[in-house]
Amino acid sequence: MRKYAIKEIYYSIQGEGAHTGRPAVFVRFSGCNLWSGREEDRHKAICKFCDTNFWGTDGENGGKYTAEQLADVILSQWPKGETHPFIVCTGGEPMLQLDAPLVNTFKANNIEIATETNGTIVPPDGIDWICMSPKANTDLKINKGNEIKLVFPQSGIDPADFVDWDFDNHFLQPMDGPNIEENTRLTMEYCKANPKWRVSIQTHKLLGIP
Repeated sequence: MRKYAIKEIYYSIQGEGAHTGRPAVFVRFSGCNLWSGREEDRHKAICKFCDTNFWGTDGENGGKYTAEQLADVILSQWPKGETHPFIVCTGGEPMLQLDAPLVNTFKANNIEIATETNGTIVPPDGIDWICMSPKANTDLKINKGNEIKLVFPQSGIDPADFVDWDFDNHFLQPMDGPNIEENTRLTMEYCKANPKWRVSIQTHKLLGIP
């Protein structure tokens, strides 16, 4: 029976994109296909700006779970008496592990599934909300979904390349780091000049929540 490697599971508020402000259980899958997660490997990673710790299974509620065990942990995080839990499957890259049996188990437990993916792996059927965050120098396998959220500015990737892709929402998110103020200014200027795009701010960082 397959077990899924999970870095952490926690209940919080979605801080970015179209679901900003919505309570959610975050399920962070361990591992990524664009970077090992080890700092000593960052220089050779395809995506060098990732700021997320997705290595291992030592985070809050981290571990290796069967599909049924994982669903039970998720349900334990959701407020008692409230039905229809909302989860965000993230990483790392969740599509390395998020397969049809796991999706089916979630749906059997009335769980609404959102995922945040880099778009390099075709997702299984049954996911309710797909947010793709493309990275430069990758072979994208997803060209439609609910939300595209592009970190901006990003060397080697242009928002104009995605403006006609079949996504319900188009977001630019300022790249965090030492140049965050300038990147935020550039993001706002781009969205004003190209109004199909909207600004996504990482409000969870401003609010000091996970």
